[in-house]
Amino acid sequence: MSRGASRVGQLLDRRERRAEHRARTDYTGGVYGSMLAASVVIGAGSLGSFPRAELILLLLLTSLVFWVAHVHAELFGARLARQPLDRRVVLRVCRGEWPIVKAAVPPAAGIAFSPLLGLDVQGALWLALSVAVAGQVGWSVAAAHRAGAGRRMVVTSAAVNVLLGLVIIFVKIALTH
Repeated sequence: MSRGASRVGQLLDRRERRAEHRARTDYTGGVYGSMLAASVVIGAGSLGSFPRAELILLLLLTSLVFWVAHVHAELFGARLARQPLDRRVVLRVCRGEWPIVKAAVPPAAGIAFSPLLGLDVQGALWLALSVAVAGQVGWSVAAAHRAGAGRRMVVTSAAVNVLLGLVIIFVKIALTH
């Protein structure tokens, strides 16, 4: 094999590995997890005033439950497709769905640190909601960028998620007033 052909082969291998990595890196769970966190904040806020520790636990435990549900659904789907389930497949699915949980951490941290900002519980809820919506937009931009989308598609993805975030915020306003 000539040196030129070898370099072309290496370049193609690198491109294939990058494409495979992009395919495995799915940020959909992050967008979904951020929307879930925002919904939990709205639900908790509309029911009354909770201690911060309960809100943090509610956010994190809800995300864990949804993570388990997504892992189960993915693995069950793989079994229906007659793919063998081994440890490697289970770990890949667990890692792939983990952004659902990761997306709940920043809003929970916002609640945890809200007393340092002098916020009452309602202020902490608004902070957590804002952080969740910002995370939703961030995850969607990261997903579009990682997928190799052009600038227009990245901006469109961000705009759609800002709009969805505003809908979530308007729901919170409607439920609390």
